[in-house]
Formats: sequence, structure tokens, C-alpha cells
Amino acid sequence: MIVLGIDIGGSGMKGALVDTITGEMTTERYRIPTPPDRKPNEMADVIKQIAEHFDYKGPIGVGFPSIVKHGVCKAPGNLHKSWVNINVHELLSEVTKLPVTVINDADAAGYATMNYGTGKGKDGLVIMITIGTGLGSGVFLNGELLPNFELGQIPYKKYKKIEQWAAGSAKDRENLSYKKWGKRFNTFLEYVEVITCPDLIILGGGASKDFKEYSKQITIDTPVIPAELKNHAGIIGAAAAALHQAPKD
Repeated sequence: MIVLGIDIGGSGMKGALVDTITGEMTTERYRIPTPPDRKPNEMADVIKQIAEHFDYKGPIGVGFPSIVKHGVCKAPGNLHKSWVNINVHELLSEVTKLPVTVINDADAAGYATMNYGTGKGKDGLVIMITIGTGLGSGVFLNGELLPNFELGQIPYKKYKKIEQWAAGSAKDRENLSYKKWGKRFNTFLEYVEVITCPDLIILGGGASKDFKEYSKQITIDTPVIPAELKNHAGIIGAAAAALHQAPKD
């Protein structure tokens, strides 16, 4: 089935049509900048614009950059604080006039990777880390999603959350080399390893395509590999979630 998948990022909101059998995108990715205020109504309108761009009339899957419990946003993440306690599923469905399934963005990326990419067939505790404006984390036990693990929210020194110091946005903001940033990212992975004791860590998001540039700085014992789907995983996983994790109305 062809489904529209949309990945909401801190700087851009991207969508494409996806074949949910093969996990392949059947169109080019279409991107609209995330509204600067990152408020609900403005962002919902962008979702509508993306659907209209593809002249799409079916179910939509959306990867959302914060904790989503039963369709409701439970924390602002990197978005506006007014998102908290909003039923994202209902808001986006109402604005688009289409059935919308909402899943945490890192969970969506992990869902794609575990079903169509590097993680397919991997048992044990597998963690997908998405590197971008923040540090998302999707956790899977023997292939089953354990939703809403927000490991990037771990406090670190003077920072309210470690992603402020170790995400891809910190590298860009402070103009860090991959070597310097890689050491920061490895510190984050050390926390992940101690807290969760995973069997495998898979890296997604924008920085995953440059893994060779900082792989020598990754010194934890857990195997760490880049995702094959790279920064398209959020779109592909969101589309798949529209079929497999749609809310029961």
C-alpha cells in the first residue's frame, strides 16, 4: 500500500509517498521549513500543505519530535510549550481531513530500520539513535517497539538535557570538528550503555551518513553501526506506522 509518511524536524518537515510492503519511497522527498515559532496550528498547516503537494487522500503517518502517549503530546521537546497535552492525532486529522497516526520520530526511524533496514532480524535490545536538532531514541526488544524512550533528555552538567550539548545541532552551532563532536557523542552513548545495556546501537539522522568521520571516537563496548536508510528512515517508519499502529477510534 502507498502511504504518505511525514517526518517533523526542528528545521524542516519532510514528506514522501512510501510503499509499505518494500519500505521504499516512491516519490522524491518534499520539504517545508518548520515554522519558526513551532506552534501547533502553524505546524499542522504545514502537514496539510505536504498532503496537498502530493494530492494525497489516504492515511498519513507522522513522526513527531517528542513523547506521544495515546496520541497526546506529553512534553514540548524542541517545540513550543503549547504542544503539551494537545492530542496531536486529533489536531492533524482535523486540519488535513484525513486519518493521521502519530508516533515519536525516533520510534518511527527505528520502526523503519527494524522492518526494512539494518535492524531487520536483529534480536535482543536494539536502540536507534537519531542525530539532528536533538537526540532521539527508539528502543526495540526482540523487534517489538518499546515506545517513548527519550534518552536525549538525560541531564548533563550545566545542561538541562544532554542533547543540548551532544546533538548534531550543537556541532553546527559551535562549529565543532567531527573529532571534537564525536567525543561528546560518545559520552552520551556511554550513558546509554550504562542505563540500558543494549545489544546493538544503530545511528540514524543527518549525521549517520558521515559515520566514518567520527567512528574512531566511539569507544563503548556495544556495537554501533549506521542505519542504511539514513535520514529517510523517519518518513518510511511513519508511513508504516500509519498501517500498523493506527489508533483504535
